[in-house]
Amino acid sequence: LNTTIDNHSIRLVSVLGIGAYGVVYLGVHVQNGRYVAVKLLTHMNISYRESDIHAYLSGHPNILKFEKVVQEHHKTFMVIEYTAEGDLFAAITKNKYNIVGNNDAIRHIFLQIIDAVHFCHQNNIAHRDLKPENIMLGPQLQVKLADFGLATLNSVSNEFGCGSTFYFSPECQGATAAQPTPCYSTQKNDIWSLGVILINLTAGRNPWKQATVKNATFAAY
Repeated sequence: LNTTIDNHSIRLVSVLGIGAYGVVYLGVHVQNGRYVAVKLLTHMNISYRESDIHAYLSGHPNILKFEKVVQEHHKTFMVIEYTAEGDLFAAITKNKYNIVGNNDAIRHIFLQIIDAVHFCHQNNIAHRDLKPENIMLGPQLQVKLADFGLATLNSVSNEFGCGSTFYFSPECQGATAAQPTPCYSTQKNDIWSLGVILINLTAGRNPWKQATVKNATFAAY
């Protein structure tokens, strides 16, 4: 690495993560040493939607701050807030903040998640990829909702299978004999995801081995 962007004002230091919609780097402002996350956007139409939505929602205290979009080296980068404390998935699986089963910690975290998602919905935006990996943590376990790559302004969608398998709703899996509707509510899909996240916080794991109606536990929900 050691590449610079934005007229050499931000140095890319290391890779924070790799996903279906791009690579996220740890960046540092050369002038003041402040760290940022820098996402390399790969799908242009989706990418511009993501940056526009994220910028619009950025003022909320429980949503990662959006800084800017940088177009350089024939690539598009999105510069956003960096949180050194990591994501909620690592906090749950490693239980490094004594969160799992801790009612006070769960309440503190989950109410912030709800507040962030409610703010999105008030602005007619559904996240569609709510999961612990997309929830960052700041000091004092302050929640920061991240990754709006699948977010939409559409109240209903026929983009089935959109999101992460363990967290999207049965309706999002597609039309079935029991659920013949050829579309699903995007905001209600977010609410289902919130419920799965709450189970993770309480039990320390996903409630089912496979998110399919063939799984008895999933079908029971």
